[in-house]
Amino acid sequence: MAHHHHHGHSHSHHDAKGRNLLISIVLNIIITASQVLGGLISGSLALLSDALHNFSDVLSLIISYVASLLGKKKASKDKTFGYKRAEILAAFINAATLMVVAVILIIEAVERFFNPQEIASNLVIWLSLIAIFGNGFSVLLLRKDSENNMNMKSAYLHLLTDMMASVAVLVGGLLMKFYEIFWVDAVLTMAIALYLIYMGYDLLKESTKVLMLFTPSRIEVKEIVASICTLDAVKNVHHVHIWQLNEDEIHLEAHIDFNEDIKLSEFDKILVDIEEHVYKKHGINHVNIQPEFDKCDSKSVIVQD
Repeated sequence: MAHHHHHGHSHSHHDAKGRNLLISIVLNIIITASQVLGGLISGSLALLSDALHNFSDVLSLIISYVASLLGKKKASKDKTFGYKRAEILAAFINAATLMVVAVILIIEAVERFFNPQEIASNLVIWLSLIAIFGNGFSVLLLRKDSENNMNMKSAYLHLLTDMMASVAVLVGGLLMKFYEIFWVDAVLTMAIALYLIYMGYDLLKESTKVLMLFTPSRIEVKEIVASICTLDAVKNVHHVHIWQLNEDEIHLEAHIDFNEDIKLSEFDKILVDIEEHVYKKHGINHVNIQPEFDKCDSKSVIVQD
């Protein structure tokens, strides 16, 4: 069975990711502590709910930071893939916590809507401003890495939604200060929760697909099989598995039945063509092919192991 892969890593990029995550963790610990204290003093549920979300941010950022460190660890004989899936697992956990936090906020908001309470709006306004600037800075730090990394995207979404939640809390504080509309606190909390569900669902779905070894949605298995079968030496392609290991690696494993009993050196040349084709056309950078000739096995493209 032949195997080949294309890959590349940047140590400076990993270091920058870790530094940005650490800065965001410190900022969010400060924001969370001030919001909890302020929420208890002012009586603002929106501020306390924002603090709860910020606390989930702290946990998610710590998980993301640990995952990014683990992802750099080398493979070993008892961990042949190393910790390459750590960041995907972190993304799944963080997306799931977004959903859980949202449900808790909805329950609290419904209770507070029917029992609105007077709130010290000045404290709410100042603390929400602090949170907006702190989370806004963290969002800018993580935005670039979030574009191509699920783990960083999960951390980025936590921070982005929290920044927007703080904006909503600020608006609510202003309405309460100048118009004494105290029920707006519960309405804004509900809006924050619904937005968390909206933002977290796609990330939860995508990270679940990777963990379940589903074929990446942008890849067409039949198209890959058909293109490999255009090679003169190839009789058929079967027993195909395609999965995403992490953000950087997509694996293709397949059995290829050849028309003739070719030499190993001939197979190596054909393998190079297959590797280059699937890498350039489909972004598959790990290829594992089992060559066969007149072997009695299932010739179905997909075979249940």
